[in-house]
Parts: sequence; structure tokens; C-alpha cells
Amino acid sequence: MDMHPVKSSNVDAVGYDPASRKMHIRFKNGGTYCYHDVPQDKHAALIAAPSVGSFVHQNIRGIHKHSKVEAA
Repeated sequence: MDMHPVKSSNVDAVGYDPASRKMHIRFKNGGTYCYHDVPQDKHAALIAAPSVGSFVHQNIRGIHKHSKVEAA
């Protein structure tokens, strides 16, 4: 999945696949997580959010199932 850098103190990059509705979020602490069943409009809202980290905390974490992505 292509990852795109974002301006955030906590999030390094975000990737999204509209076909599978999966969003990958790479945190600056080094962990990358795959969030499942994320609507495309929610991904667009995350990218446009004034605070990406706050958006993730309020609208992604704890709402969408997730799994840790292991380094390839």
C-alpha cells in the first residue's frame, strides 16, 4: 500500500485502499496499523483534518478493528 506523509506530531504517514476499505497508519513511534472497514470519506476527512493525530484518536482508534502490520 502506498503511504503518504502527513503533517502530525504523532502520525508519520497514511495509506488507503478504497477497494478493501483498509487504511494503514504509520505512527512516528514506528508502529504501523491496518484499520479495517474505513469509509473513503473518513479517509478524506483524516487527510484534511487540522490535527491528524486528534482525528485518528477521535474517529479511528477504538472504532475500527485493527491489526499491527509487521515489517516486510
